[in-house]
Amino acid sequence: MSDVPEQMEDIEKLETTHLSAGMQQHTYPIMYEVEDAHWWYAGRRRIIASLLETICTTLDTHPPAILDVGCGTGANLDLLQRFGEVEGVDISDAALAFCRQRGYTNVRQGSAQVLPYEDNVFDLITALDVVEHLDDDVGSLREMRRVLKQNGRALLFVPAFKFLWGVQDDVSNHRRRYTLSQLKRAASEAGFEIERASYANISFFVPILMVRTFMRIARLRPATELKINIPAFNGLLGSIFGAERFWLRRGRFPFGVSAFCVARRLD
Repeated sequence: MSDVPEQMEDIEKLETTHLSAGMQQHTYPIMYEVEDAHWWYAGRRRIIASLLETICTTLDTHPPAILDVGCGTGANLDLLQRFGEVEGVDISDAALAFCRQRGYTNVRQGSAQVLPYEDNVFDLITALDVVEHLDDDVGSLREMRRVLKQNGRALLFVPAFKFLWGVQDDVSNHRRRYTLSQLKRAASEAGFEIERASYANISFFVPILMVRTFMRIARLRPATELKINIPAFNGLLGSIFGAERFWLRRGRFPFGVSAFCVARRLD
């Protein structure tokens, strides 16, 4: 079993070095403000919920113990608690403060590189737009594998395609955007068996590509892309994006703004 106090000392050493693995501090209040209603978050949660419904039928424990790595300001915890007993970990004090405002006390400060948990604790780990923040993605995935039980699953979501790089990647301190093959290779190198993988958000691929290309040419640098939105359209756009879940239950997309995989821990 891992020595948790020793791990906590390691986390303290890593806080300054790896703080850039989180987002720029001004983005957390914005995220907290918009993520419950913004069409991108709402649509993605519908896809995640559909994937979790399938994943949970394959797990050995019911209800499963779930860890959300990089839990941010906590909106995903609201979703995950429908499927099991959920905990969250994030490197940012600001993010965890927002989680506690939502009523979550089972959240800890910690780095994905050195998770403050013992071995073989969780049935399911989610890392939803987290891995792209990390300098050592394979090493961090190995750390997630360590705290998973045998036969546990990891659900990974990442932004896709480097040519889609935009302002939000900069303010979020992303290290990379992935192709699907790169995501699968990183998970495989970390010791996971890939059960399924696909791109997502094909619905808005072309509009997002056009907007980001224009912003790059025009040298537009807003504080965040989350405010480039018409709130009255959140319901419609979220429904369009979320409807991809019906295809993704059995099929896959050849491209998209995001990529995801479901990976299984095998010894």
